[in-house]
Amino acid sequence: MLQFEGWKKLLVLFVILLGVFFALPNLAPTQNDNQSDSTVESVFGFLPGKHINLGLDLQGGSHLLLRVDMDIVEQERLDSIGETIRQEFRNDKIRFADLKVDGKAVHVTIRDADDADKAEAILNELATGLNVASNALVYVISFSETGLTELQSNTIAQSIEIIRRRLDPEGTKEPVIQRQGLDRVLVQLPGVDDPEAVKRLLGRTAKLTFQLVDMRITPQEAVERGRVPPGSILLPSDSEDGRNFVIEKRVMVSGEMLENATASFDQNNQPAVSFQLDSAGAKRFGRVTGANIGRPFAIVLDGKVVSAPTIQSQIFGSGQITGNFTVAETNELSLVLRAGALPAPLIVMEERSIGPGLGADSIEAGKIAAIVGLCLVIVYMFLSYGTFGILADMALLVNVILIVAALSALQATLTLPGIAGIVLTMGMAVDANVLIFERIREELKRGRSVMAAIDGGYQRAISTIVDSNLTTLFAASFLYIFGSGPIKGFAVTLGIGIATSMFTAVMVTRLFIVLWLERKKPNELVL
Repeated sequence: MLQFEGWKKLLVLFVILLGVFFALPNLAPTQNDNQSDSTVESVFGFLPGKHINLGLDLQGGSHLLLRVDMDIVEQERLDSIGETIRQEFRNDKIRFADLKVDGKAVHVTIRDADDADKAEAILNELATGLNVASNALVYVISFSETGLTELQSNTIAQSIEIIRRRLDPEGTKEPVIQRQGLDRVLVQLPGVDDPEAVKRLLGRTAKLTFQLVDMRITPQEAVERGRVPPGSILLPSDSEDGRNFVIEKRVMVSGEMLENATASFDQNNQPAVSFQLDSAGAKRFGRVTGANIGRPFAIVLDGKVVSAPTIQSQIFGSGQITGNFTVAETNELSLVLRAGALPAPLIVMEERSIGPGLGADSIEAGKIAAIVGLCLVIVYMFLSYGTFGILADMALLVNVILIVAALSALQATLTLPGIAGIVLTMGMAVDANVLIFERIREELKRGRSVMAAIDGGYQRAISTIVDSNLTTLFAASFLYIFGSGPIKGFAVTLGIGIATSMFTAVMVTRLFIVLWLERKKPNELVL
């Protein structure tokens, strides 16, 4: 057990040096210092590590609790079902009347009883997650309980993904975005102290559609009559000119087919958004524009007509969205279009802003707790085990360096509970050494030689060390799997601490003891 081959010594030394290299960038000024990025780049730029990401409670930031408006999602889905029924019935020449969305259901009346079988077959094809009830020739289509639950789960999951794309397009900010309850989403953004900017990004649904303008009636006539032709809708202009447009409800091309969107300028050097469609969108765009040359084609964003240019020629795959935009608005619009449309509006239920001063206080308190805990452990080990205690303390310092290095390498987010996990692992790190040293004491009391006692102590303690650390590691794993937010942060640091403490206890401390024995060659050992 005390035989330590040369390659093992080199391996331990390599791991320690690697840990030092990854941990060193954290000696640079904190992220609250404006010079921190340049300092890290200039002084520590050659090193592989980075600053540890600090959580909301350590560096301040924005906290938002959002509610997904499921009523609008359900209404839009029912409207879509109604339009699908209208198209299918027309294609199959089924005569119907009173097709409307009333409350939480779609109502339709079949005029001819001979068409009932064909109508039921079409409605049953739509019946995934739907209930289809009939009374004579009147059909009522509504969501089943299972269908509503599935719709809600899908909407929340899609909303979370879109929120993540908008707030962290590069994937470097590591915001906390998670579901809470049935229809709420928690958003925490460390280091972002402007919640208004966040709300602007999330306030736009950014639902982009391309729909044909209905030429059968003018907007003025629609307003005067108070109604529009079936299958069409009256929409306002996005500008402040008060104009309206009669738009066909059928969506020809949707924003889901958008492949990219970038801020640009139009022919008049005015801010605009250039977009590119994917292959399916390009084919459909080309087919629609080719078949409707000379007809206005409306670009609709969040229920308002941004522009309605007349189709001059067949267009494939790309175009521009123009309007009364500023450069900042085009940058923001292109970002939200690239991220995708939210399936439903988000309503801010709770908003908090945590200042960096409070985060700095938390860091300071965590530092004090860590330093006090480290000092107490060092003193206790020295008083209890003398020279071996000093060697264990040296291994403990290596353990702290490896934890910091691992957090830097993984770019894990460190929170206040995470600091608590580090403080806890300091005590756990020397726990393995305590087991070994107590075993060595027992062997010495039995009259065994120094080398035999140390060898026996390691052999008899190793299984106990592995078992105790594995059980704690299992607990940390379950905390990470089933926990959320700060609990996950605690689980991460605890799991990393367990792994590094096992390495330092079994390898580093043993290496220090072997080197000490090779140098001193003691005949007696006081422990």
